[in-house]
Amino acid sequence: MTLLSKLQPLLKSFTAAQINAGALRKMSEHRTMRIVASNWQWTKFKDYFHFYFMLGTIPCVLGVIGFNVFVGPAKLAEIPEDYVPKHWEYYRNPITRFLARYVCTNPQQEYEKYLSYIFIENEKAQIRKIEKDVIAKMEERNDYQSYYYRPIAANYYRIIREAADSIAEIVEK
Repeated sequence: MTLLSKLQPLLKSFTAAQINAGALRKMSEHRTMRIVASNWQWTKFKDYFHFYFMLGTIPCVLGVIGFNVFVGPAKLAEIPEDYVPKHWEYYRNPITRFLARYVCTNPQQEYEKYLSYIFIENEKAQIRKIEKDVIAKMEERNDYQSYYYRPIAANYYRIIREAADSIAEIVEK
């Protein structure tokens, strides 16, 4: 009780609002901590992107500068009569020539692959048409699907035939 009596003059100097506010909060102002996403992943992504971009960009830029300075663009010249130019020799830029020679396929090869694709698709279409005609004729004539020939491997047939012959010899004796 003596403690309260000693504090009574001190408490009288505060107003009621100050006492209520102090009773509610005995710490500093109303500060809250904002919860935000971490920037660590974004920073790491930027670091990796910059590293790998520069890892690819610097050698490419140096290569392009080197090709253009030391090799230079192609110049037109007379072609000997017996010489047939390769497909990459038609490009002027040395980088384009390199890509056409070692990376891209020959345009003639691409054309022949396309022709092969067209031929195979045409064969498939013809086979489908013949099958459709056969089914139509079978329906028209009320035919049924006949037996078909299935080729067999001759070596297994020979082995079975030899085994059957040897069994027949044993039975005869």
